Amino acid sequence: MFCHDKHPESHYVSIPRNEHNISRKEISENALKVLHRLNKQGYEAYLVGGCIRDLLLGKKPKDFDITTNATPEQIQKIFRNCRLVGRRFRLAHIMFGKEIIEVATFRGEHDNQLDQTNMSRRSQAGMLLRDNVYGTIEQDAIRRDFTINALYYSLKDFSLRDYCGGITDLQKGLIRLIGDPQVRYREDPVRMLRTVRFAAKLDMEIEAQTAKPIKHLAPLLKNIPAARLFDESLKLLQTGNGYATYKLLKEYHLFEQLFPAINRLFTNNQNSFLEKIIEQVLKNTDYRIANNKRVNPAFLFAAFFWYPIIEQTQLTCIEGGLQFHDAFSVAINDVLAEQCKVLAIPRRLTSIMGDIWRLQLRMKKREGKRAFAILENPKFRAAYDLLEMRASIEKGELLELAKWWDEFQFTSPEKRVIMVKQLNKTFKRKGKR
Repeated sequence: MFCHDKHPESHYVSIPRNEHNISRKEISENALKVLHRLNKQGYEAYLVGGCIRDLLLGKKPKDFDITTNATPEQIQKIFRNCRLVGRRFRLAHIMFGKEIIEVATFRGEHDNQLDQTNMSRRSQAGMLLRDNVYGTIEQDAIRRDFTINALYYSLKDFSLRDYCGGITDLQKGLIRLIGDPQVRYREDPVRMLRTVRFAAKLDMEIEAQTAKPIKHLAPLLKNIPAARLFDESLKLLQTGNGYATYKLLKEYHLFEQLFPAINRLFTNNQNSFLEKIIEQVLKNTDYRIANNKRVNPAFLFAAFFWYPIIEQTQLTCIEGGLQFHDAFSVAINDVLAEQCKVLAIPRRLTSIMGDIWRLQLRMKKREGKRAFAILENPKFRAAYDLLEMRASIEKGELLELAKWWDEFQFTSPEKRVIMVKQLNKTFKRKGKR
């Protein structure tokens, strides 16, 4: 596909403009402005990472990242619309309205003398806690995670630089870590999640040595802050390839680290419906994203945890001697408390999830004015969608209930009154019997 000019003194392969498919027309105008200004001020600057990978694959990049030999402080002096962010990785964000161009300084190599300083710090497990060591573009390339993300685009001559064989791996469809996978995963265990996410997103295979340590090192995810894992979970499950990613997460024992309550049911084979509802909600989410429809993580997590909450409710009824509705409330609190220690699901989402779950019980009771009140609930539509999903899995009486609510919500107000009256008569007859 490409004819490469080798540069052994700098250890990279150069791909001239006439031998790659990246056009400036496909690049953000704001990213081009940043590159131009940095170059004009005498700094090296390149587009790097996922945007280059996606452009080469004919995909539209979500954002455009830049790397440079200018320090964050030097970048801030050049751009008035710049703010510096991050402690672990110091970055410059150049603000253009809603678009943010992220600019990072070339990363350098770590050594023992730098460890435990403000510039570089590691945990006892080898995880990088601070990484503000600056270096050359060559050092930056080998510090990146995957070969296909170590590709650099220069605005000076519109060429590509490939330092780690990323073009070859892109052509072969391989996700390959740069360096020793054991070391790289220990530096940042989230790389294991990124590995499976890119494999699913790009429909590529994980290179054998890159895949080998994942199952063994998966428990290192326990060292990652719950807030960061929540953000990563959305990237894994709500960016259009959720179902494929889920299968890889399970294959490499990563899912059990993120969702321990769900995994317990899988391990004990306690609920035959759980796998089906996770598969269905992820496929539905992928479909909605592919069709540019909105998705809400609260609904996805509500579906994920419905059956664990029911299992916990039944356990609480037996062990605590509580009535079902009281045990149900306790179970919601217990399951969420356990899960939020791993993924810090924000309260704004857990509140919606709780409403969706409680409406599952309320929707069974439709007599009198209850059906009308439920229909007016702001979370009714999400609750109905979960009910319909459960009905397609559990069948039986739940199918009849979902069908009734489907008709009730879309019929005329007059017909709704008739439906409820008929329902009241049915309940009275059953009550007399």
